[in-house]
Amino acid sequence: MQLKHLAAALCLAGIIAPGAANATDGYFQPGYSVKSVGMGGVGIALPQDALAAAANPAGMALIGNRVDGGISLFKPDRNVTVSGLGPTTTFSGNDTSTFIIPELGVNRMLSPTMSAGVSMYGNGGMNTGYSTLGSSGLPYTNGAGVDLTQLFISPSFAIKLNASNSIGIAVNLVHQTFRANGLDAFAQTSGPFANASTSPSNVTGNGHDSSNGVGVRIGWIGELAPGLSLGATYQPKTHMSSFGKYKGLFAGGGSFDIPANYGVGFAWKPNNQLTLAGDVERILYSGVPAIGNTVDCFYAHMCQLGASNGPGFGWKDITVVKLGVAYAVDPSLTVRAGWNHSDNPVPSSQVLLNTLSPGIVKDHLTLGATYAVSNAMELSLDYVHAFKHSVSGTLPAQLGYPAGATESLSMSQDTLGVSIGYKY
Repeated sequence: MQLKHLAAALCLAGIIAPGAANATDGYFQPGYSVKSVGMGGVGIALPQDALAAAANPAGMALIGNRVDGGISLFKPDRNVTVSGLGPTTTFSGNDTSTFIIPELGVNRMLSPTMSAGVSMYGNGGMNTGYSTLGSSGLPYTNGAGVDLTQLFISPSFAIKLNASNSIGIAVNLVHQTFRANGLDAFAQTSGPFANASTSPSNVTGNGHDSSNGVGVRIGWIGELAPGLSLGATYQPKTHMSSFGKYKGLFAGGGSFDIPANYGVGFAWKPNNQLTLAGDVERILYSGVPAIGNTVDCFYAHMCQLGASNGPGFGWKDITVVKLGVAYAVDPSLTVRAGWNHSDNPVPSSQVLLNTLSPGIVKDHLTLGATYAVSNAMELSLDYVHAFKHSVSGTLPAQLGYPAGATESLSMSQDTLGVSIGYKY
């Protein structure tokens, strides 16, 4: 019966997930459960629930038998301001303003030292929609924007090697979807963007396309002293099937892989009430051509959209620092707070194409709490505010823009989440 309930929940979450879109640490989420996010997204050395495999599968051997499910409402605010082409004007990219991000996990101890589980979560994504951008002077029509979502379903196995060390592995079954609208200028066979793409009919306006892949994450957690733990995790690049409908847009004929990432973390519990934790994560965006390739060759008319050396968003690799604190007020109530800081992956020279993907947020303040309804059931909440950040750059003279023409991207966001955990 429990397996039937789990299958139904995974199916429901899979239906909901395509509506989720996120952009925080680049386009990755700051954390992968309501509890984790309430502490700035920490989790590499601090497993708290059955979503632990998303940060470090070794943690699944340390959380016992439990089921956790939650949902978050994500509200980003993205805008672009154009100057030097007439009156300075700001255009809203918020055609869709609120998104749903689900999470679900289950863990079962096979023995006192081994666990098997499944964690399902939205890895991240990006959404923009500019209903009035056609009057901006940029090469986009009204309704321009993109929609990218990534869903991970991650079966995991973890084992305690001894009283102090645990290791784990998660197999990531990844499904992603993508849509682009309003990029008609890049699909022309004549005019200033003639032959901009290797496949003009596969650049824009083809509806949602899907892509699938299989990857892996490995991890370790070790207790160095009573109350002090360290953790480490690594996820190599996940190779995804291509977006055939957009093979004329993404470098490599529609290829859009999941970047490699790795990190280390600590958790310190000086007493029964206080927990301090921190993670440092590195995300290798430059290793995926569709994300990391710059537009420089495109401006110089030396490469085409969709080619193996074609332009991407020009994102740099980033480092993410997460710090969190939790305090048990009493046996029933735990409160949390955290800070998440990431580098901005978007250089000022790459702003034109990143009109579609302004993943430039750097600093997040997070709050959270858990209330134990009973010995078996708990309710958790989190709130995240990502502070507004802007990136400005000069519009390329190679495309005919006058000297002094600039574009500025800005983004901020808020997230509110709730989850229920059940120990069995």
